[in-house]
Amino acid sequence: MNTAPFEQNIIAMVWDFDKTLISGYMQEPLFKRYGIEGKVFWSEVNRLGAYYAKRGIQVNRDTSYLNHILTYVKSGPLRGLSNRILRECGADLHFYPGLPELLPSIKRLIEQNPLYQTLGIRLEHYVVSTGFAETIRGSAVAPYVDGIFGCEFIESPALPGFKDDRNIEEEAEISQIASALDNTSKTRFLFEINKGANKYPGTIDVNSKIEENNRRIPFENMIYIADGPSDVPAFSILNKFGGTTYAIYPSGDRAALRQVDALRREGRIQMFGEANYSEGSLSWMWLTEQVSQIANHLVQKHVTNVRQSASVPPGHLNN
Repeated sequence: MNTAPFEQNIIAMVWDFDKTLISGYMQEPLFKRYGIEGKVFWSEVNRLGAYYAKRGIQVNRDTSYLNHILTYVKSGPLRGLSNRILRECGADLHFYPGLPELLPSIKRLIEQNPLYQTLGIRLEHYVVSTGFAETIRGSAVAPYVDGIFGCEFIESPALPGFKDDRNIEEEAEISQIASALDNTSKTRFLFEINKGANKYPGTIDVNSKIEENNRRIPFENMIYIADGPSDVPAFSILNKFGGTTYAIYPSGDRAALRQVDALRREGRIQMFGEANYSEGSLSWMWLTEQVSQIANHLVQKHVTNVRQSASVPPGHLNN
């Protein structure tokens, strides 16, 4: 008899990073370190599409900034940039109020409930970002997350035949892109988390066909938190498969409020709130409530399964 590989008793909170956990872009400490004007860099990035279109080349709008980073490395402004430096810049990131404290505290909400623990229910945090994975790894939230998916760089590329193994520098300038996430490909990592490919990389592939009742974390057990329109593809996946979606906007930013409210009215998200995760805030209350509701649903599902698996006991017959 085949048995299900996973108990499906895990809740996942999946976080965007820039403008969701922090108020700006994670590259700001890097630019400050090298004396680069961030507005100039991003202005150049915004013009790259038109610049290359004149040459008949189409570039990915979401990831073209990665190549521009490498251009800055090769041409001098970011000379010497390594993965170590990218990670060090993570320590200089400033998070929205209530972070990173919310991440461990919401896990404790599950861990300290005796009923949830009896059934093995637990919570995992993931970050899926179009930013630098190394910078996230060096940030204050890193100790509290169970997986980080982001853009990565190679410092010493393998030469033809890989004959340079003994000569690879322990630390060198970044020179190639190892992985690049855009706002559409972020959905791939939702499926990795859903199927368990991130936990069993040698056994489960993201493209493996797995029945929904055999996947590690059902979408209905997921909460996706992000800041707006660029995350519509991920929001759509969660909404389609019964997950939970939440959008963040900066406190006092009326334009951002209108933007996320439009997403709600269009059915793109289920709820939105200010970027304040302090205990007692709207975002804190709504997110902790959703986690509790998912956990309670798992409890009820377990009780129902137990009842349905037991036959009615024999009893006395009445004349």
